[in-house]
Amino acid sequence: MDFSSFNGAEQAHMTKVIEKKQMQDFLRMYANLAEKCFNTCCNDFTSKALSSKEETCVLNCTEKFIKHSERVGARFAEYNAGKWSLYSHHEQLSYFH
Repeated sequence: MDFSSFNGAEQAHMTKVIEKKQMQDFLRMYANLAEKCFNTCCNDFTSKALSSKEETCVLNCTEKFIKHSERVGARFAEYNAGKWSLYSHHEQLSYFH
């Protein structure tokens, strides 16, 4: 989103709003990951410590999630780059007509 038409105070406010939203999204994602991996991997409550099987499961679960997030982020970046490229090309064509 382009905030160049906003004054300094409006830009600062929008930046704070976006940062707050990003933090909320991150915390929600973290909580969902913790809940998913816990529910999937932690089944034996006879000990306070994780068994080696549970620990391996949690590590694999989080690694899988991180790799998935990286892939989604890369695809999103590719999509945005392509979209921006099309937008720039359209603007150039509009300029010459």
